[in-house]
This record gives sequence, C-alpha cells and structure tokens, in this order.
Amino acid sequence: MGTVVDDAASVEFHAFFERHYAELSRLAYLLTGETDTADDLAADALLALWHRWDRVRAADHPAAYARGVVANLARTRIRSAVRERRRIALFWSQREENTENPDIAGVVDVQEALRRLPFRKRACVVLRHAFDLSEKDTALALGVSVGTVKSQTSKGMAELQRLLGARGVPQRMHAALGAPRCSPVVEGVRTGEGGGRDR
Repeated sequence: MGTVVDDAASVEFHAFFERHYAELSRLAYLLTGETDTADDLAADALLALWHRWDRVRAADHPAAYARGVVANLARTRIRSAVRERRRIALFWSQREENTENPDIAGVVDVQEALRRLPFRKRACVVLRHAFDLSEKDTALALGVSVGTVKSQTSKGMAELQRLLGARGVPQRMHAALGAPRCSPVVEGVRTGEGGGRDR
C-alpha cells in the first residue's frame, strides 16, 4: 500500500534516474573501458541508491554520492577482472613455454593508456577532465581529500603523457574522454553539477 510520501519519493527518484543514468554509465565506461559493463554498473548503482533513497535524497550532494557508488562498483569489477586474467595467465604459462614475445603496441591509445593507470589516478583524471568536476566535487565523489585529488590527477596526467608521448596529450585526452567510443546512451553527456575545473 503506497503513501503520499512513498509516491513523492518514487517520482523524485525517477527524475534523478532520468537526469543521471547516462552520466553514470559514461563514468563507468571511462573507468572500466567496457561498454556493456558500464550500463550494468550504472543500473546497479541506481538500484543501490533506490534501496537507500531516504538517505540519498537527504544528502547535500546526491549526484556525488551516486558517482562514488559507481566508482566503488567499477573498482570491484576491475579487481575481479584482474584476478581472472591472472588465473588465465597462470594456466597458460603452465602449458606454453614460449611466452617471451611481449605485445608491443606502436601507438598507445588514450583509452588503453587510461586502463594502465592505477584506479585512483584514473578516477581523478576521468572526473576532472571528462566530467569537468572541480577538485572539491571530485574529492566528494571519491571520498578523498582535495589534496589527494590534486596529487593523483597530476601524477595521472604525467603518467598519461609518458605513455602517450609529449605531443598533443591535452588534445588527445579531450577527444578521447569528451566523446567516448561507446553506445549512444553514454555518449556526449556532461554533468550538470559541479561546474568547471578549478584553476
């Protein structure tokens, strides 16, 4: 049996879902590099938010809370994938002796370079440069200090520059992060909250 309060909460959550689903899916894509996984993670995050909607709706920054949930789910997904790859690598290393030819790419794509960053650096770079969040809003979403955001973003960008080469990193970053190669539901969306980057 629904109540007026329940109906109001449902309408409010539906509006939140419509406003933020594509943004959260894009964030998940940039953190994991997996289009299908991104949609699933965004849906899982929003389901988790619905289960605690009373607490979320009362928060000062519900969108930042949602981004934090997506970041945590993405981190868990990445750790699981890494463990699985290690199991597979161990299996094949026991079967094949010739594993001396490393896979050397001539050009490292921005998305590939992003995946090489440790998760916290990647999350800071993505939130700051793909979502144009301020240092404060990035810190809020990830549950870290502004100083950590500054440090991790700076180190992440330096690492990307090392991986991608000195030429055109900002332009390549903007092109790759501003228009991710993914499904229409996650392309070209910018957050409506948080404003531009801190200078």
